[in-house]
Amino acid sequence: MQLIDIGVNLTNSSFDEQHAAVIERAQQAGVVQMVLTGTSLPGSEQALTLCERFDEQAQSLFATAGVHPHDASHWQAGSEAHLRQLLRHPRVRAVGECGLDFNRDFCPRPQQEKALEAQLALAVESGLPVFLHERDASQRLLAILKGFRDQLSAAVVHCFTGEREALFAYLDLDLHIGITGWICDERRGTHLHALVGNIAPGRLMLESDAPYLLPRTLRPKPKSGRNEPAHLPAVLHEVARHRGETPEHTAAHTTACARRFFALPEIP
Repeated sequence: MQLIDIGVNLTNSSFDEQHAAVIERAQQAGVVQMVLTGTSLPGSEQALTLCERFDEQAQSLFATAGVHPHDASHWQAGSEAHLRQLLRHPRVRAVGECGLDFNRDFCPRPQQEKALEAQLALAVESGLPVFLHERDASQRLLAILKGFRDQLSAAVVHCFTGEREALFAYLDLDLHIGITGWICDERRGTHLHALVGNIAPGRLMLESDAPYLLPRTLRPKPKSGRNEPAHLPAVLHEVARHRGETPEHTAAHTTACARRFFALPEIP
């Protein structure tokens, strides 16, 4: 089975000096391609550096470039030009991580919305898909997206953790959905069990969101407590179980979906 991890925070400091080993473990676990998440302009540059350093042939590591809503206060006059330049890099396959987070509200909501709208406009301009973050903000995100959706090539709501109403509203907008180890969490993710079967093949993708969201179904549990892409099969098995599919079938259609969405090369 081949898997694609569409959301890896490989620039996180917990991976420092361990990048090669983390990538190798992922590949041994069947994760043949990874999309490294850019959450700030410097972080997006760092993700691209990792892609070029650890995948000279441009086959397995790619990146997004954008500004996370937690960093929206850093969106300034020169940010648009800087991001536009990053989006021209051949390894960048989506705009983001961008979106709205009304759960933690690390940045004022008007600033979050301003940064999001600017990045959606750049996605329209570049033709790249969008990698979206949303927490407790689905109604406002939907309202903003509706003004751009007809011009956007595609968009994925990454790490979907919402309820049925939000899921169906996103699917009605023809958005893709990313599922993480949240579905493996018996404390807060069980509502996803009944929802994942409603996501049509061709709209569903898998992600680790490493180093966050270690799947709680893992046995034995890693002593580090840190998630990494090698644990993506645990997400696959939980998603497949609740969709009534074999892991092989779920792996095949989620991998094909991710490859189309991010325009990734085929891996023999």
